Amino acid sequence: MIRGKEIGLSLLAVGTAAAAGYVLRSGRSRTSSARSKADLGARIVEDVPTGATVVDATSNQLDRIPGARRAIDRAVRNDAREEWEHVTLDRDGAWSVVDAVRSSLPYYDAAGCEYNGVYVRYEDRIVVLDAIGWARLEDPVY
Repeated sequence: MIRGKEIGLSLLAVGTAAAAGYVLRSGRSRTSSARSKADLGARIVEDVPTGATVVDATSNQLDRIPGARRAIDRAVRNDAREEWEHVTLDRDGAWSVVDAVRSSLPYYDAAGCEYNGVYVRYEDRIVVLDAIGWARLEDPVY
């Protein structure tokens, strides 16, 4: 009988530790996704690479990507030919914006000196839009 109690207490202790570890790990994964960022950049280009599909600036697909229209508008407004105009998103699921740019729009993977990204016709200009994502690690990884 004493042996059964010892085993029962041991199982209770292990189960409690496992549950506590799960709760701590779940809390950490939620804060990790909140620390992801996405940066959308746009700039005006002169030429469209052979094989790149050009999207019209009025496309509804661009409206579904947070920050895309804002980055394109900034590039056109500031005549960004030498530098990229950026919009940074710092929120839950920011990396999904990068995936959306690369999968829901005709993303061009450059082979040479062209730019990677989505080529967009904005009135009489061509703008290339691209996105990158990253995570800030503030807590030590164990």
